[in-house]
Amino acid sequence: MATIGAHGITSRLPDGFEGRIFVRPSTVGATFPVAQFATFPIPDDVGDFGSGAVTLMGPSDVFATLFEYGPQSVGTALFARRGRPPALAAGDFSPMTLRRGIPGQSGTQWFFTEAGRPFCFYAVLGSHTQRRLLVPRVNEVLGSLTLSPAVPAAPSQWN
Repeated sequence: MATIGAHGITSRLPDGFEGRIFVRPSTVGATFPVAQFATFPIPDDVGDFGSGAVTLMGPSDVFATLFEYGPQSVGTALFARRGRPPALAAGDFSPMTLRRGIPGQSGTQWFFTEAGRPFCFYAVLGSHTQRRLLVPRVNEVLGSLTLSPAVPAAPSQWN
């Protein structure tokens, strides 16, 4: 298993997965880390929640993203859950949860705070009818994550 890590997020990539962790460049303010995982090659120009990638999925594929929100979200109702779910079940996935409805696919999303950081874990299955076979793969990714407290930005020398 390969291990990837950046920005306080580490993953032991399960067999058959590729992944990346990055922060998008911004001209309008702070942006936060995004981690993406898939059982198929992730295109370079994919959106944070999989746009540009989920259309490439086959029925046995999985795509997942861990998206960090800003520190102002900590303590809000949406992020009240402490820690990520220990494991997901087939019943947690629905075609109605998808950000972009693609026939046959299924998704789930979970908002939580862990290590003092607010996250959304979003996963897409290539086939809703195969969810009992695919959800364990999502759980492999979910269980492979280590989330560390955010490192505060260094003070500017121009204060």
